[in-house]
Formats: sequence, C-alpha cells, structure tokens
Amino acid sequence: MAALDDAPAQHRLLAPGDPAPVEVVNAASAAPVLLLCEHAGRAVPAALAGLGVSGAVLSSHRGWDIGAEAVARGVAAKLGAPLVIQRYSRLVIDANRPPGSAQSILETSDGEAVPGNRGLSEAARRARVAEIFEPMDRAIVAAFERAPRRAAFSIHSFTPTLGGAARPWRAGFLSRRDVATAQALMAAVRAALPGLTLALNEPYRIEDETDWFIPAHAEPRGLAHALIEIRNDQIDDAAGAALWVDLLADAISAVLRIDR
Repeated sequence: MAALDDAPAQHRLLAPGDPAPVEVVNAASAAPVLLLCEHAGRAVPAALAGLGVSGAVLSSHRGWDIGAEAVARGVAAKLGAPLVIQRYSRLVIDANRPPGSAQSILETSDGEAVPGNRGLSEAARRARVAEIFEPMDRAIVAAFERAPRRAAFSIHSFTPTLGGAARPWRAGFLSRRDVATAQALMAAVRAALPGLTLALNEPYRIEDETDWFIPAHAEPRGLAHALIEIRNDQIDDAAGAALWVDLLADAISAVLRIDR
C-alpha cells in the first residue's frame, strides 16, 4: 500500500484544524485485554465539506455506531484496559473494512447517497487510507506490542432495522475461528440478564472481504476475541450505555478470569 508521502502534496487530506484520527485511552496499560471502537467518531475532514450529506445522516447509524464509544470507554475504565478509538466517520473511510474493498468508502449507505464519495481519484482514496485508516491500524499494532495481550474485543452497535427488515437481537457476538470466546461472552451476559435476545454471528458474519479487526489482527495472533454488536436503541442514552458497560465488563472478566 502506498504511503501518503508517495502522493502529490495537493492530495493531502487533513488540515491543522482537523481532529487527530485516533485516540488511545489507557495507552500505557499492561492489561491483558485490548479494546477497539472503530466506528466511534463522526468527524469529517474540513476539505470534504461534510461529504455532501446532512448532519442527520452523519448522526445516524450510517455515520457512526451510536452509543458504542460510551460503552467502550466505560468497559475500558472498569477493566483498566487500553482502548483504540477512531475519530472519523465510517463514511469517510471504514476502519473495520479492508482498504480498497467495496465497503471501505461507500457511495451509498442504507439508501442515502454520499456525494463526497463518488468519482474519487486513486490519489484521493489513497489519502484517506494513509491519513485515517493507517494511523488507526498502526495504533492497534502498537497496543498489541506494548504488552502481552490475551484477548481483544471490538465494540460496535447496529440499527434496529436495515432495509426495512427488523433485527430482533439485543446484541450479537461475532467470531469465526474462536467460537468458544463468543459463546462464553454471550452465556455470561445471558446469565446476568436472563431473557435478552442474543445471538452468535448476528447481525452479520465475519468475512475476509468485509471485515478487518478479526481477519487482520485477532486471528493471526491467536488471541481470544469477539466483535460485539449491541443494538443501538439499547445504548443511545446514559442509562442504557451504563447497563451494557457493566454487562460486558463483568462478562469479559468472567470469561478471562480477570480479578477487578
């Protein structure tokens, strides 16, 4: 993949007033767990003029994972774990999709056109990869290298309906090779709050073509892992987020036998 410095200067994307793409919480922590939140942010670089979409679109599930950052920060605080956060909207470039894939930079998202993503030059695409995607990826690698990690979990949220279809699950626990960890997390959450509609590998399945964290980072390292998807109407306020912080922090601690 070409580095940004290989591209002409006029294709540089981020300006001094734009936020940094990545935030690392508890960066010095040697905790055995690493947390990620790839769809935490909804910022758009000033040069992209809001991608030509409304603020309502950016504030919807199309632009970010509603409530996911609050849950991820809360779990990180309870576990004392490092957390890597992406600050830019997934509509600019998706930090959990392979660069260059069809879902990396969407021209349409759940029925809404994204004019700022249409007709992009290769240099413009490369700038988004180099300035937004790659810093997140490097931060993840650095967090893995900073201390021995036994597990990694990525925290996301999903919309209750997509394309007119209802999604009944309160949360999904996604994995591919490491089914045992996802099953154990789901069982721990269910034991803490019986009656929740939970599922494995919903609302979608992990694939090389459509995912990054698990195929690129978790599986090659042989770590216990899961991508955790919470329905966003469960965590769109402080009380709901706090409930899921407790559920997940307790579940992760139980599954990994971490004393807190």
